[in-house]
Amino acid sequence: MSASVVLVGGGLANCLIALRLKAVRPDIRLTLLESAGTLGGNHTWSFHSTDVSAAILTWLQPLASYTWSHYDVRFPGRERRLQGGYHSLTAEKLHAVVMATLAASVRCHSPVLNVSADRVTLSGGEVLSADLVVDGRGPHPSTQAGLTLRFQKFLGQLVRLAAPHGLTGPLLMDATVSQEQGYRFVYLLPFTATDLLIEDTYYSDTGDLDTATLRQNIARYAADRGWQVQALLREETGVLPIVLDCDLAAFWPTADAVPRSGLRAGLFHHTTGYSLPEASRLAQDLPVQDRLHSAGLAPWIRGRVQRRWGEQRLFRFLNRMLFLATPPADRYRILQHFYRLPESVIDHFYAGRLSAGDARRVLTGTPPI
Repeated sequence: MSASVVLVGGGLANCLIALRLKAVRPDIRLTLLESAGTLGGNHTWSFHSTDVSAAILTWLQPLASYTWSHYDVRFPGRERRLQGGYHSLTAEKLHAVVMATLAASVRCHSPVLNVSADRVTLSGGEVLSADLVVDGRGPHPSTQAGLTLRFQKFLGQLVRLAAPHGLTGPLLMDATVSQEQGYRFVYLLPFTATDLLIEDTYYSDTGDLDTATLRQNIARYAADRGWQVQALLREETGVLPIVLDCDLAAFWPTADAVPRSGLRAGLFHHTTGYSLPEASRLAQDLPVQDRLHSAGLAPWIRGRVQRRWGEQRLFRFLNRMLFLATPPADRYRILQHFYRLPESVIDHFYAGRLSAGDARRVLTGTPPI
């Protein structure tokens, strides 16, 4: 008899799991629940080709809305172009692909009242029983116990310019802007010759988001570049966790028998806050488990989190260096110093998989603090 799976939350992690379950285990009776009217929220997720394995890239890259062959970074004391595939996936495309593939299994406008290992209770009282329940509803105050956090926060505007912007690829970090609240940079994604995503981003001690100020900063940045904004097409905001220290026993007690995914599971890069590579790896591995049942998969995912957190000790050390050992106005120097490294080390850093040799390279030299 085929297993039944309920995925709670229609964010990135559960959407990728749903797509891979459909591809690998079409016998599964699947339900994907989302409280909002669309899947994926209002987000843009980006990743390097080297963030994931070749096997994952085979099915992940077609989901991307945009792909480039290089990207740039810019600091007061360093400018650099790095080669390699860089991809962006929009929530709009993610929703379209999931609905085209799994429309009969998706239930939007379905807020959830309670989640347990074998059933989900909707706010209207309906109860869905399942062999496997995966909670991917994103971070919640109750799930942040055990984490000492700082934040990467941003506001992005997709704008249409009156004339071409002239960019040939993304500008991942333009840190030549004024440094406020900590490390600040502008992030640019050129979707078309005139459509451009401009994000004002901060590595900040607080998660507070002053949207009015960030909108003003974006307008000022565009004007300084000589860009005339013809229309605002979309706006998105985000506050991502940056981990200084962590305690898995407090974050995910062993008594909690509900499998988790995405940020709710703690599966994200501890320095960038990005979750797409970890989400794609979980989506790749989960469908091929022998038994899709909460009793087995909750400890399996928790063990995965424990292993990945252990592998990211160096990232948390670098975070503490950035936030605790450096004056806010000088934090950009840490990243400027980092981008002196070989491209292979930078690739491994973004993939969250630094080797011992990479770590020595990262820590070599006098840190600019």
